[in-house]
Amino acid sequence: MAMTWWPLIKIVPIKTNLKFVRFAKFFGALSAVLCVASIISVVYPGMVLGIDFRGGAAMELTTSDGRPLDLEEVRTAVDGLGMGDVGVQGIDDDSSAILRFQIPDGQAQSEVVQQVQQAITADVGAVTYSGVSVVGSKVSGELFTSGLLALGAAIVLMFAYIWFRFEPQFGFGAVAGLVHDVILVFGLIVLFRLEFNLNMVAAILTVIGYSMNDTVVVFDRLRENLRKYKTMPLRDVIDLSINETLSRTIITGVTAIMVLAALAVFGGVALFGFSIALMAGIIIGTYSSVYVAAPIILLWGVKRGEFAEEAKAIKLGMASRP
Repeated sequence: MAMTWWPLIKIVPIKTNLKFVRFAKFFGALSAVLCVASIISVVYPGMVLGIDFRGGAAMELTTSDGRPLDLEEVRTAVDGLGMGDVGVQGIDDDSSAILRFQIPDGQAQSEVVQQVQQAITADVGAVTYSGVSVVGSKVSGELFTSGLLALGAAIVLMFAYIWFRFEPQFGFGAVAGLVHDVILVFGLIVLFRLEFNLNMVAAILTVIGYSMNDTVVVFDRLRENLRKYKTMPLRDVIDLSINETLSRTIITGVTAIMVLAALAVFGGVALFGFSIALMAGIIIGTYSSVYVAAPIILLWGVKRGEFAEEAKAIKLGMASRP
C-alpha cells in the first residue's frame, strides 16, 4: 500500500493539488497594497532607531570585588531610566560587561552618564566604570547608510545569480519577491515598534537568503517540469511545481520558526526583535515564492523551445555515455 502521508508529520500530505495560480491576481493586489502601506509607515511614523543608528554612549563595567556581574540586573536598572535601546554584553570573564544606551534629546551627556552609573550602583552594587565613549549622529548615520547599501547589494547579487542560473524572467521574479519581502519586513518592524539596529540588518539579510533559497527550489522544479511537460499550459506547470515542493517548504519553514520562537522566548531582550523579524520574514518569504516570484514568470512567459532543446541535449548526452 502506497504511503500518502508523512510517517511523523501527518498533518502535511506528501502530494497536494492546490490551484495557486487561480488566486494570483488577488494576492498580487494584496501584496501591492501591503507594500505601499509599509513604505508609507517607514516614512511616517518612521522606524525606532537603535543605538547603532541613532547614536548613544558606551562604557565598560567591572565589579569591584570580582563577583559575577548579573547582566539582566544591569539592563533592568538602565531600562528604568527610560534611555531607549539598552544593550549589555559580557566580555572576557563574568565580572565585566559593555553597556550601551541612548542619550535622550536635550539632555547633557555627562548628566545622563552619571544617572546611569548611579542607577547601576544602587541596583547591582559597587561597580567600576571605564572607557566611557559617545557615538555621535554622524557615525550612526554612516552605519545606517552602510546597512541599507548592504541590503541593496545583496538583492543585486541575488538577481545576478538567478539570471546566470535561469532565464532573465526568473531573475525578475526572484528580485520582485526579495524586494517584496524586505519592504514587508520593514513594515512589520514599524508596526510592532521594534528597534531597528544592526541585529535587524542581519535578520533582513538572513530573510533574503532564506527567501532566495526557497525560490530557487521552486524554480528548479519548474524548469525540470518545463522540460518534462512540453505541451502542458504554463499555469498548470507552475501549479504542479509549487505543489511538488510544498511539503518540503512547509516542513523547513515550520522547523525554522520553532527554533526562532524558542530564541525569542529564552534569548532575552537583545535577541527578541531579531527573532520576531526573522520569523515574519520566513513566512513572508515562503508566501512570496508562491504568489510573487512564480506569477511574474506566468505574466512574462517562457520560451518553451529552449527547455525542449535543453532536455533533448541532456538525453543525447546520457545516451552517448558508455
